Amino acid sequence: MALTVHDVDRFEAARPRLEAIAYRLLGSASEAEDAVQETFLRWQVADIAHIRVPEAWMTKVLTNLCLNQLTSARARRETYVGQWLPEPVLAGDPMLGPADTAEQREAVSYAVLVLLERLSPNERAVYVLREAFDYSHREIAEILDITESASQQIFHRAKKHVAAGKARSEIDEAAARRVVEEFLAAATSGETEPLVRLLTDDAVSVGDGGGKVPARAKASEGALAVAKFLRGLFKPSPAKRKLLGGSPDIYATYANGEPALVAVLDGRVVAVMCLEITEEGIAAVRNQVNPDKLDRATRQWAETADHGEPLLRVL
Repeated sequence: MALTVHDVDRFEAARPRLEAIAYRLLGSASEAEDAVQETFLRWQVADIAHIRVPEAWMTKVLTNLCLNQLTSARARRETYVGQWLPEPVLAGDPMLGPADTAEQREAVSYAVLVLLERLSPNERAVYVLREAFDYSHREIAEILDITESASQQIFHRAKKHVAAGKARSEIDEAAARRVVEEFLAAATSGETEPLVRLLTDDAVSVGDGGGKVPARAKASEGALAVAKFLRGLFKPSPAKRKLLGGSPDIYATYANGEPALVAVLDGRVVAVMCLEITEEGIAAVRNQVNPDKLDRATRQWAETADHGEPLLRVL
């Protein structure tokens, strides 16, 4: 039976929430879009008249598609070139989903998305549905075909794993902005010491080029090692300008609710550097330069009217 206009409208009304769930589950905006579209295709051929709660049906179908995707993704990432990082989503993108509570904001942060990679597919699903979307354990049990007590146990285990890997306490937005500006000034100063002072002793730096843009195969660890790497990364050179096709403008913004630097060249986002900022300093620098993971960021950038003035042009 063909979908009615009402059936299509009902799915489209649910699409933003479904995309937000899929993104948190997969860490990839493009894969999230594909999973939601596959859910729509299944909605098209479903016996909708006999679906008691359509939103619950959509969520169940989507979540199970994502679980299958996560299982295959683990195998693909074993052969991924270099370090794998999630696809960043810029401020204002509806794929970020609900941000009414600290738990919801944190669940989509770049730092937590990285930590979620350590969880099993079921742990990740339970954590996302409970922490970010406030599903009850009864609802989660129905979605995943497990018992309610199993959902509770999985959630507590997942939350414990995530908490163990989290950095220290966060700082407010104004202070974070100041740290970002100080960070960029230090990174472009050509000196190591200013950067070291901004970093925590156990800071890490990770870059994802996907084999398409040069990036370190291993993470830099420790304040001094990270500072030396960043000093070289921000040092202007003809080779970098040739690689990018010019000198990008650098803007301070937010990605996944965290302070970030975005490099934009001719309207195209060529890098998103997320800074995990704590009261003790910058605990992690995660740089996404894989062009395959920057398409949505570029679209979101184009749809945002006012970016303010760039902080500088560095390359």
